[in-house]
Amino acid sequence: MPTAHIDAFDTTVQKTYDWLNELGGILGSGNRRLLYRALRSTLHALRDRLPIEEVAQLGAQLPMLIRGLYYEGWDPTDKPVRVRDKQEFLTPVAHALAGDPLDAEEAARAVFQVVANRITTGEMEDVKHILPAEIRALWP
Repeated sequence: MPTAHIDAFDTTVQKTYDWLNELGGILGSGNRRLLYRALRSTLHALRDRLPIEEVAQLGAQLPMLIRGLYYEGWDPTDKPVRVRDKQEFLTPVAHALAGDPLDAEEAARAVFQVVANRITTGEMEDVKHILPAEIRALWP
């Protein structure tokens, strides 16, 4: 029996690779596993810092596969977390990248650049304005 392709799956896989390729271009890396960890950990740190309504609004603009990793393991209980400074925000990103040469701040800035390039300007501004100044400064 021939394998049927589902266009929505093929499209979301391609969009995910496009995101990773753009991220890799910014960071100067072709290591997709590393890029995936940078994307996932930064999106999780951001998601956990946003009010639930904003989590959903941002999630709605992400490609299906990236939306899945964005929501992976999410428990909205006690959210948003009250992270006010940059280092505290970057701690989970640094943990995800432990043992790799990529700096957490560099990774987060690059992920935010890709997100900013691929979501609406209005949504990006909404997200940025919710964040404290130190974290907002990571955005382009």
